[in-house]
Amino acid sequence: MVTPLPPREPSCPEGPRKDLGEESRRRGSSSPFRPRMPPTQAESVIKNIIREIGQECAAHGEIVSETLVAFMVKAVVLDPSNGFNTDRTLMKGDVQKLVKLCVTRLLDSKNPSLDTIKMQVYFDMNYTSREEFLEEHHRVVESRLSSVSREITDSRACVREELESLYRKIVSYVLLRSGLGSPTDIKIVREATAALQSVFPQAELGTFLTLSKKDKERQLKELTMIVTGIRLFNRDCGKGGEGIDDLPAILREAIPATTQHVDSQLEVVQDRAYRYTAILEKVAKNPLLSRELQPYLLKEALYNMRQYEIFLQIILSDIITCAQEVEMMIKQLGAQLEQLKFTVKSKTAVPTSQVFPTFIALSNLWTSFQDETVLISILSNLTTHLEPFLGTHELFFPEKVTQALLDGVTVKTDVCRMKEHIEERVNLADFRKLEWLFPETTANFDKLLIQYRGFCAYTFATTDGLLLPGNPAIGILKYKEKYYTFNTRDAAYSFAENPENYIDKIREKAKKNAELIQLLELHQQFETLIPYSQMKEVDKHYIKPIAKCESSTQTDTHLLPPTIVRSYEWNEWELRRKAIKLANLRRKVTHSVQTDLSHMRRENCSQVYPSKDASTQSMREGSSRVPRPQIYIAGFRGGHTKTTYEVKVNLTRAIDET
Repeated sequence: MVTPLPPREPSCPEGPRKDLGEESRRRGSSSPFRPRMPPTQAESVIKNIIREIGQECAAHGEIVSETLVAFMVKAVVLDPSNGFNTDRTLMKGDVQKLVKLCVTRLLDSKNPSLDTIKMQVYFDMNYTSREEFLEEHHRVVESRLSSVSREITDSRACVREELESLYRKIVSYVLLRSGLGSPTDIKIVREATAALQSVFPQAELGTFLTLSKKDKERQLKELTMIVTGIRLFNRDCGKGGEGIDDLPAILREAIPATTQHVDSQLEVVQDRAYRYTAILEKVAKNPLLSRELQPYLLKEALYNMRQYEIFLQIILSDIITCAQEVEMMIKQLGAQLEQLKFTVKSKTAVPTSQVFPTFIALSNLWTSFQDETVLISILSNLTTHLEPFLGTHELFFPEKVTQALLDGVTVKTDVCRMKEHIEERVNLADFRKLEWLFPETTANFDKLLIQYRGFCAYTFATTDGLLLPGNPAIGILKYKEKYYTFNTRDAAYSFAENPENYIDKIREKAKKNAELIQLLELHQQFETLIPYSQMKEVDKHYIKPIAKCESSTQTDTHLLPPTIVRSYEWNEWELRRKAIKLANLRRKVTHSVQTDLSHMRRENCSQVYPSKDASTQSMREGSSRVPRPQIYIAGFRGGHTKTTYEVKVNLTRAIDET
């Protein structure tokens, strides 16, 4: 379900982490006042101070978040000009002084430094990695569906009306979870119901009700994915898809538009940063201008611009990642739909084992499209809500004033500054005890974490906070497992003579301007002010340069494949023995024996012919006979005469007639 999570209002940059005690425990140190107090007492003091400052600001009509107040408290305490001693317990007068200073700074609406701090706090509380963004979005979706899911899984429907009501709830759940249309639209409900009935008829509700709660929830999710895949396939075939937005087309329009907006903002902010830098260089050469210009205010405006530029680059990088993911998913979507069409074709029935996995894959792809839509919406809103933190520039440095100060000055971009000194390079022979890294000698040269976000450390320390980009081509100095770049070779040589001196100067400057701690990534030196968004990456930032590696080579003994015939025998008696052995084998029979103890140790198989109805006849009854004699004699009794004449009549049939 596409539910964009809009960032919070710029005037009150709040976040989910309002428990300052919990926040202090997570970051390892609650405040500079903690060493003299037990942990619980220190946390109680901090909470009371933060609450009092918030109430004071609210009384003056300014609503501030606890996170911003906590950051301001630590920033005020770190500033040495305020005179707070971090090695002793705060007294009542110290607390009142701290509250007054914090309220004064928070109510100063015409301060570029405060705008930068607000921007940093807002970005820290509203930005995270894309994985955490999506995890939070899915958690919100699950929480919104929990009530509907609970009604379905806890149902004990028995009668027909209750079962029909339960089935309608399942349809609504499927629509809400998939985000493909409103469950109040009749056409969408009918289409979803038809798709659901094809895989889960209402007659199966009885079986569904007998499942456990976890099995019910799992089946609901599976049904949602299958129904979503069916509706997406029908939409592609032109037979449905009511209420389904064309997310690939929407993203293809939204991503370039968002990218163009961020690019235009980047171009404006970089141009203004280049102008501020040129003016500050002009002031450094002509100290008389500093009386009229207030260079400290211009430097705070430059920090504001550079911080905004860094945040825009982070957002732009995420948008580019979204664009790459979308292009890849569009190709996968086309392939899945083509596979479904090939599987289904014009068949009236298709095995579920073939189409259901593809429907689920389609649903997961569409969910990814929805996730990318949410991400683009969040990043776009984040960009929009960062713009109000730039309001002081037009107030202090309008276009006419800036153009007047730039009279006779050449504005240089960061790229131009690097090209000016592209031929300069540190000579390794001049430094025996320091290690310098160059592109041709370091494999992961571009991945090294440069200190101060790549700005020249020497220039920043010697000009009281001027930001000039360092040039890695001159050489990267490795000092105490950290890496530094410089804008000129002379700056590199000067810094290498006494690195600790310049590092201390930068640290002291950061104490006076707390916004520099996040801008220059000085979190390890000020652990109490590490942003939450970078807490997980503190240990990952250190990347060792790959300047040396172990390698080995080996020469093959035989370059050509061997031609040795292993079966060759030079002894003719050995050949004779083998011949006799082969001849004897002809008269041998191979047989095997299996005992009762070993017949279970291996698999045996036998084959028999299936029984069939058959009959055989071993004998039959038969008989043969000869003709029965039938002979009649007449005339024994005599007759009318004295002489007796006998007559013999043979009526026996011939053998061939029987």
